[in-house]
Amino acid sequence: MKRLNTVIAYGLILPACGPIVVFMLSVVGMAVSQSFGLFNFSGQDQFSLTYWHQLQINPQFWRAFYYSARTATLSALLAVALAYPLALWLRTPFPGSTLVSSLLKAPLMIHGLVAALLFINIISWQGFLNLVLLKLGVITQPLRLQNDSFGIGVIFLQVWKQMPFALLILSGAVRSIGEDLFYAARDLGATPWSCFRRVVLPLTLRALQVSLILIFIGAAGDLSFQVVAGPAAVNSLAQFMLRMQATGEGGWHLAAVVAVVLMVLSFIGSLLLAGLVQLFVTLDKRL
Repeated sequence: MKRLNTVIAYGLILPACGPIVVFMLSVVGMAVSQSFGLFNFSGQDQFSLTYWHQLQINPQFWRAFYYSARTATLSALLAVALAYPLALWLRTPFPGSTLVSSLLKAPLMIHGLVAALLFINIISWQGFLNLVLLKLGVITQPLRLQNDSFGIGVIFLQVWKQMPFALLILSGAVRSIGEDLFYAARDLGATPWSCFRRVVLPLTLRALQVSLILIFIGAAGDLSFQVVAGPAAVNSLAQFMLRMQATGEGGWHLAAVVAVVLMVLSFIGSLLLAGLVQLFVTLDKRL
């Protein structure tokens, strides 16, 4: 009977999940095939490793790879680091908590490109921040904050945009923890930090991992923030993929190689982040 119920449950979700899985596998299969010279839209199909070799020896490709990996990692870690204490603070309702929670989640309703353009108005050469610092006498000439080489502006935008998403996930996990556990931890002499390490973190580990994975994947493949506020001398993988697509003959295959690398980076990078968090919690329990 139990096996029959399982079959029925999977049968009910198949009409919804089946087309999504088929579509995703088709897209991934097409990208992988095109990266090896197949499914050529403008010429003869021919299996080849030429396109992979061309990008392997291209230093701009590796700069784009390391830049995207670094930006995605820092964005995910900082967004979650900000969302965690906010989720704990908003766990217990207080006067105005609903308003504060709504304001913190407001960036979810703003499109990324609009947010990037607004951000540029603040940090540009004649932007609001430079004008304020000049008026206060803090600086004598405007600071170059837009299109900085490290990508601080992009990381700031990613954290501002993605932190509410992490807050939404972590808040649900934190609120699901019974108050009795906190009372018991305090009665046993646990400090707030120990209570967080021993109670909150293990019980919200899955929500933390989901937040890191989703934010990492979104930041690694982002294009709008990179185009508006990213470094002028370094491309992200998404920008580099567009450049390759416009190179003429073989451009689609080169872009497909970058797309496959971006998918692999998103998959492995998110798993590494989730795995490191799991390892940290496991080691912390043994200490």
